[in-house]
Amino acid sequence: MSLNHINLVVKDFDKAMHLFAHYFGFSMIANRNSKMAVLENNNDFALVIWGQVLNKKEDIPEYPENFHIGFYQEDQEAVWYMYKKLQEEEGLRLEGEPKHIRNTFGFYFYFENLMIEVSVNPFNKKTIERA
Repeated sequence: MSLNHINLVVKDFDKAMHLFAHYFGFSMIANRNSKMAVLENNNDFALVIWGQVLNKKEDIPEYPENFHIGFYQEDQEAVWYMYKKLQEEEGLRLEGEPKHIRNTFGFYFYFENLMIEVSVNPFNKKTIERA
């Protein structure tokens, strides 16, 4: 069994599309009037971006405390590269510079109220060998 998709509700649909396509390498496979889209990456995983407008609400969606999504990078240099690129993007809230967290190296940032983690895969054989 494999994970099919995750649905993220966002207020700013276009900005979310830009974030996930430009920084995380997702490609759009379906777009329904710029209100809902399906994106995919190289891992046969789909990300559904659901505009808050479809919920008939104006507020930025709330996520449960500590809910977040995470993306692995190849190594610490790639984490730093992503951090520096995201610093240039307006409207994101970065929680601090990359650092050692748990058994890995990474950082957190917020898009609207959605927490996103960028880190090195702690289960990657190369990562374990360097530790």
